[in-house]
Amino acid sequence: MSVMLVMCTVPNRDTAEILAKALVESRLAACVAIQPPGESVYRWEGRLEKSTELTLFIKTTREGYPALEAAIVRLHPYEVPEILAFDAAGLPAYMKWVSDSVIASSPLLSDSGEE
Repeated sequence: MSVMLVMCTVPNRDTAEILAKALVESRLAACVAIQPPGESVYRWEGRLEKSTELTLFIKTTREGYPALEAAIVRLHPYEVPEILAFDAAGLPAYMKWVSDSVIASSPLLSDSGEE
């Protein structure tokens, strides 16, 4: 399996912890590192915006990425969450751990509404 690093910004610590816990518990991510708050400056709906956000570094696999993306979109409070995914290379033992920790489906995506 190919390992990926996914970056996602969130508006606050509560959202960061909810997403991190849901993604790891559902095995869509091996690990989510929550980074300290920083300032984001961006254009949204024609206006210049500035907000404080935290960045999540999410470790997953290429096979697990589609379900991970769908889960983030479902759980994230933003209309259009920032989700950037990159192929990763690294220590073989770490890459194996990520691959062994992730499954490519999730109960987070069930239509029953149960999580």
